[in-house]
Amino acid sequence: MEYRKFGDTVALRVDRGEEILACINSVCEKEHITLGSISGIGAVDHAVVGLYRVSEQKYYSNTFDGEMELTSLLGDVTQKDGEVYLHLHAAFANQDGQVFGGHLNEAVVSGTGEIFIHTIPAVIGRKIDSATGLNVFAF
Repeated sequence: MEYRKFGDTVALRVDRGEEILACINSVCEKEHITLGSISGIGAVDHAVVGLYRVSEQKYYSNTFDGEMELTSLLGDVTQKDGEVYLHLHAAFANQDGQVFGGHLNEAVVSGTGEIFIHTIPAVIGRKIDSATGLNVFAF
């Protein structure tokens, strides 16, 4: 991975074999990013995405392997218990153009990942919402 800062934006390149969330987390820790928005595209050969069933308060994950385009990566950076907390969703397309996605748990780059982190000079934490079981914004 390699990255550069331009004002309030970080441009991050994730290289072949690297895991996207780990790289974003590392940059956020190094740059002390406590709040921001994330967007990106790229190519991966392994992805784990999930769906949260609110009624069960449980995540269900699906694993996909093979060449895929990361057609959309969106999410945010906040804080939970003083640590970087990433909440990302992603969409992937296979060679047949079928698209699937969800809450991103893991993605390994096969070609490159091009990610932007727009930083905001503030802090938003997280707290558990008892009704949904989700870690929601704590203002």
